[in-house]
Amino acid sequence: MASTSNSNSTGVSERIKSAATIMNSENQSLLAELRKSLIMMKEIGVDLERDNQSRMVKELENSVVELLGTYEKCSNFSSAIQSVGNIYEPQEELTDFEKLLDNEVAKVSENSSSNLQNHSIIRQFREAIWNVHHAGQPMPGEEQEDVVMTSTQCNLLNVTCPLSGKPVTELAEPVRSTECKHVYEKVAIMQYLKSKRSRAQCPVAACPKMLQPEKVISDPFLPIEIDELRKTSKHSVRIQDFTEVDAD
Repeated sequence: MASTSNSNSTGVSERIKSAATIMNSENQSLLAELRKSLIMMKEIGVDLERDNQSRMVKELENSVVELLGTYEKCSNFSSAIQSVGNIYEPQEELTDFEKLLDNEVAKVSENSSSNLQNHSIIRQFREAIWNVHHAGQPMPGEEQEDVVMTSTQCNLLNVTCPLSGKPVTELAEPVRSTECKHVYEKVAIMQYLKSKRSRAQCPVAACPKMLQPEKVISDPFLPIEIDELRKTSKHSVRIQDFTEVDAD
């Protein structure tokens, strides 16, 4: 009887975890769409700044902050759902899933930044606007070195595949580890894992995470983030060219 009970408990836990994974995956698609909207708003802001529509740019920035707040809440909720699936264990008493989810949302929210004004997405928006008329110049209150750091800022942990050596912007089929978030060329990482019998340490230097084929995926954010990096890199080259000509 005990064995049957344990088996049933395990089955319930697996079903809850599977359901949480599916819900989290669906939320990732929603978050990706919100991310696309934020990028589009930045591009609109740049066009407005070119037309010297300062008041409209400021209004748009306020809207970006508001949408970013929604994005962060959705992201925290998605992470909380996945956490519930991972920690849930059947008990003799009925589980209050609403309370369990609320607790996990609170935990995730504590670890996220509450100051949206300092969020990297807001910073990238302001930097893009500033560079319309001040390319190559530091933003007010910053040193020249800060421009170098922030103009290449992106959300990818590595910008080249550690196996093929190619920039992530040139990968034919980029994938990312769900464990450490590093990015690889799919063919290269799968061959690497096959040679290691489907389980190996991440090939990025100093990364201790272990990889498995089923946890190396193309998530909805990856194409968006790579495209952001591609645009940022082109913009950085334009700034460099401008400053070199100016110096001459």
